[in-house]
Amino acid sequence: MPMLSPTNLVATIRFLGINTTGKDLCTTALESVDVDYAGFMGDSHSGLTRSSCVRVKSQYPKGTEIRNTRQVSALSTEQLTDICRDMGLDDIQPGWVGANLVVEGLPDFSKIPPSARLIADNGTALVVDMENAPCRFPGDIIERHRPGFGKHFAKAALGRRGVTLWVERPGSLRVGDTLALHVPPVCHWSADQ
Repeated sequence: MPMLSPTNLVATIRFLGINTTGKDLCTTALESVDVDYAGFMGDSHSGLTRSSCVRVKSQYPKGTEIRNTRQVSALSTEQLTDICRDMGLDDIQPGWVGANLVVEGLPDFSKIPPSARLIADNGTALVVDMENAPCRFPGDIIERHRPGFGKHFAKAALGRRGVTLWVERPGSLRVGDTLALHVPPVCHWSADQ
């Protein structure tokens, strides 16, 4: 029995970027990216494994080698616009917040359920790991470009920071490509079973 259901929701890719240095979160815009099982080729966050960080500090000591389910950081244009508005800015470049992928057309993008798939027409498929919590690092980069505003990022981005993804099927992606949303069944789990 299939567990994932196609929806009629489709996102359009508006930005693709990679960070080649790993010195900060900044990504450089590209028209297309090659995607393999490790992530966006050439990106500092690519890899089949990674060192554990603050996101999983309750599960593993810092620096523990774990599966890399944070290969790609994705946001929506709609939520990026909301973040800008709440920060009092006209614009925030996707690269300033470390975006690898920015899409348009999926409502409440940061709340897409874990295990949902974003599948391109050519078959390239990304799996949602979880919501991406805001941190201070994008604020530091915004501060460099818009002095006095970086400190407002974490609060404005709460619940709007997008999701992290990992690659299920390699291929390529281009700005303007569409991604179909496939979702798992809704789960209403309770510890009081």
